[in-house]
Amino acid sequence: MILNIRIDHKTADICTIEKSTRQMDELFLRIKNEYIVGEYIQIKTCNRAELYIVLENINLNDLDFDSFVVETDDDALKHLLKLACGLESMIMGEDQILGQIKDIRKKSISTGSCGQILDIIFTKAIHVGQSVRKRTGINKGSISIGSAAVELAESVLGDLKCKKVLVIGAGKIGTLVAKALVEKHLKAIVVANRTYDRATYLAKELGGSAIHFDRLDEAMSDADVIISATGAPHSILNLNKVKNAVPPENFYKLVMVDIANPRDIEEDVKELGIKLFNIDDLREIADRNRKMREFEAYEAQKIIDEEISLLKRALKHLEVETLISNIRCNAEKIRIQETEKAFKMLGNMNGREKIIEDLTQVVVDKIFSDIIKNIKTAAENDDKKLIETAECLFAGEKGK
Repeated sequence: MILNIRIDHKTADICTIEKSTRQMDELFLRIKNEYIVGEYIQIKTCNRAELYIVLENINLNDLDFDSFVVETDDDALKHLLKLACGLESMIMGEDQILGQIKDIRKKSISTGSCGQILDIIFTKAIHVGQSVRKRTGINKGSISIGSAAVELAESVLGDLKCKKVLVIGAGKIGTLVAKALVEKHLKAIVVANRTYDRATYLAKELGGSAIHFDRLDEAMSDADVIISATGAPHSILNLNKVKNAVPPENFYKLVMVDIANPRDIEEDVKELGIKLFNIDDLREIADRNRKMREFEAYEAQKIIDEEISLLKRALKHLEVETLISNIRCNAEKIRIQETEKAFKMLGNMNGREKIIEDLTQVVVDKIFSDIIKNIKTAAENDDKKLIETAECLFAGEKGK
């Protein structure tokens, strides 16, 4: 079974997502303790948390999934393909999710949690995500979470050209924010990051300036807009910290946009009169973007429907891969043994051994071509009886 457990912006606000992410970790620990988990991949972004698990013999009724969406097999596969295409993103068509899926797959392979099944599934998802972006306009002129945050700030303050903007975080989302600001030809961009070298690199690339994280209070004191997108596991700004850094006369003029998960800025900051927004406040921008891409989403879905059939076939073929490998190994053993006998009987062949090698190889391949094709077809059709028969007839001693 392929099990997908998730919570995202479609079903929950940022507060619920934060709490549920911790609950998901606890739930996954219980699953690992009570069932045999073959493979797994975790996806965590600013507005979603997901698990993909390969396991057998699980009774879903025994587990409390609370506010999570739970899907299995075909539904789980379809969701992942839609996710890779940007159809499940808050900002429909955004490209960042595809890069995140690539990185997560690569990391999971290196840690050993991603095996053959999830590798096939995630490789297909990446391929489909790339194909949809080439064949449709789903990401044409698309915005990112970063640019949506900038647009939100503009909706409150108007033109930001004469404003000082502080970006906290120089990771992937922080980079998107900074690039969105540069596209609007803003000059007063300050980047703060715990790793100063990273902040310096990004600031130089964008024509802004970098500061050490311990000078954050100084940078906040005269900022008009603060957009925070760190990967910190807990909040970095609260009422007291902001109150001590920002002059009281600036409270009502300051706009803060928090697009981190978990959130960087605590809600009590609002008590100062500061305009604080988070990911939930980007929904209006996201809805406008989604309406603009309805036709492209329809076209993308047609591609997904085509590809899901191919993916399911590939997974079915995987079920008989060992059998097919055993058949080929046993056939190759026999071919080599009989070819060597023939060479001894024929004596000196004056360098023409390759002719016999090629001939025997072609004969074996042609004999087993239809057999292997039929076994794969049986797997696609869940024809267990035919597969069992093939194991008895052709697998010999299973490659021993």
